[in-house]
Amino acid sequence: MRHYLLLDDNRAFAENIAEILRDMGDAATVVTDGSEALSLAKSTRFDALITDMKMPGMSGAAAVHHIRQVDPGVAAVVITAYPGENDLEAARNEGLLAVLPKPVPVPALMGLLSSARRDGLVALVEDDPALADNLTEVLRSRGFSCVTARSVMEADRLSMVKPFAALVDLRMPGGPDGEALRRLKARFPDLPVFVITAYPEVALGQETAGVFQKPFDTAALVDALERTHAAGRSAA
Repeated sequence: MRHYLLLDDNRAFAENIAEILRDMGDAATVVTDGSEALSLAKSTRFDALITDMKMPGMSGAAAVHHIRQVDPGVAAVVITAYPGENDLEAARNEGLLAVLPKPVPVPALMGLLSSARRDGLVALVEDDPALADNLTEVLRSRGFSCVTARSVMEADRLSMVKPFAALVDLRMPGGPDGEALRRLKARFPDLPVFVITAYPEVALGQETAGVFQKPFDTAALVDALERTHAAGRSAA
């Protein structure tokens, strides 16, 4: 049985979603205040957080940030009627499972939650927007959350998250070949890193969990991530 934390100042909406989850055999806790959500996260192990963005007091982005500080493994889904707001970018930088619009597409939300993985955050360092978006969508369909960086400088930002694995292109804007990988490994020495590159020779001598040459088999890459995730969960 999974346990979900729903944060929304519209209690009626949150209770409706919670009732659907309970009918599916899961547990759901509803709160209307970010401080209360944070307090609960300190004492209860939730599988996923579902939060509105615009609320009195603590915003949804701030709630994701603070809750991740006490429970880095919780998956997070943001629901918002304002997809262009600045706070949403901050939430994305924390690594989200998904951002859904209001009114929320309930079947899509239930599908995401049913496959959401605890401790399933992947750091994706790739400067090709189309490839990054495609991989993010594939990972999401398998229950993984994703946080992306498209330059060496953006890769430095990943130091504030706690991924279980990373996918890294070796040639990134803002530094020499392999610089993003070196910085990531300096921050997370034990992090399994899968290199995705059109230049596999550049990966020689690098400590990696695997090298996938572009164009690569996406299914094989995701399978490798799933094995890594399962191994980490078994060791925990």
